[in-house]
Amino acid sequence: MTHRRIVLASRPEGRPTPANFRIEDAAVPEPRDGELLLKVLYLSLDPYMRGRMSAAKSYAPPVELGAVMVGGTVAQVVRSRHPDYTEGDFVLSYSGWQSHDLSNGKGLRKLDPKAAPLSTALGVLGMPGFTAYSGLLTIGRPQPGETVVVAAASGPVGATVGQLARIKGARAVGIAGGPEKCAYVRDELGFDAAVDHRAPDFARQLKEACPKGVDVYFENVGGAVWDAVFPLFNEFARIPVCGLIAQYNSTGPFEGPDRLPIVMRDVLSKSLTLRGFIQREFVSQLPDFYRDMSAWIREGRVRYREDIVEGLDRAPEAFIGLLEGRNFGKLVVKVAEPS
Repeated sequence: MTHRRIVLASRPEGRPTPANFRIEDAAVPEPRDGELLLKVLYLSLDPYMRGRMSAAKSYAPPVELGAVMVGGTVAQVVRSRHPDYTEGDFVLSYSGWQSHDLSNGKGLRKLDPKAAPLSTALGVLGMPGFTAYSGLLTIGRPQPGETVVVAAASGPVGATVGQLARIKGARAVGIAGGPEKCAYVRDELGFDAAVDHRAPDFARQLKEACPKGVDVYFENVGGAVWDAVFPLFNEFARIPVCGLIAQYNSTGPFEGPDRLPIVMRDVLSKSLTLRGFIQREFVSQLPDFYRDMSAWIREGRVRYREDIVEGLDRAPEAFIGLLEGRNFGKLVVKVAEPS
């Protein structure tokens, strides 16, 4: 077996390019006492990885040059010298962009392939699903009859947010890019309305879709989408902020006038709650999340879509496409077949 890994070759200036990554091959490592060798089956690609490519200060340390790109994975134990794991076990790990990984067992979670498809541990039953669950229910607190708006509504976080809003009796309005994604959000996921942010009259359409204003806006995009939503906030609106993908590739000062005074005026005059969060803050809610989300999926109340790319070598290209909105659903790289 060959151990293939994708490392950070250089830090991007603006949009990442294939030249920022490098593929390396080496011998597969042997586990020592207390260790286990994992074979990566699925790799999750997520927007937060763009921040890890930068040396700028953030909530997590950057990937060092020459180090394996970080990422959540589903893996299978192929060799074990650890008392708690046997060969053949499936686990959720944080092995990153590589075909194999040595682990001491810390941070792993065993997965039951009979309970749900293994790839869902990286999506609707994983970090994106939990981001939607914890952020919406803890910060957004949607009430029956309120209007919840979410950007990137066809993606794994946004799609889940809208469906949870509906479960809680709220009205769900999704923002997505293009007619196909909007149709999916409205017709398959059951949102009350879907608005195309690429439409020339996007702001007008969004206002018409929210005739009673916006009570909860789940922010994961920023940029022009935020500009369209902001005037629609009702008094006491709540804004959970989990991402700003429209700004991740920006370099230098942002264009346009300084909007901060206007934002702060409405934060005060409308008593808005604007709260950034990282899903790990709510780790105590994980048991509730696994119970609730599993039940909602079984009952057909939460649906999901995966965009699966074949082959580890295609991870850089797929990740660049993710930042440009080319994926449709949760983006996952299928690295290998189970043994």
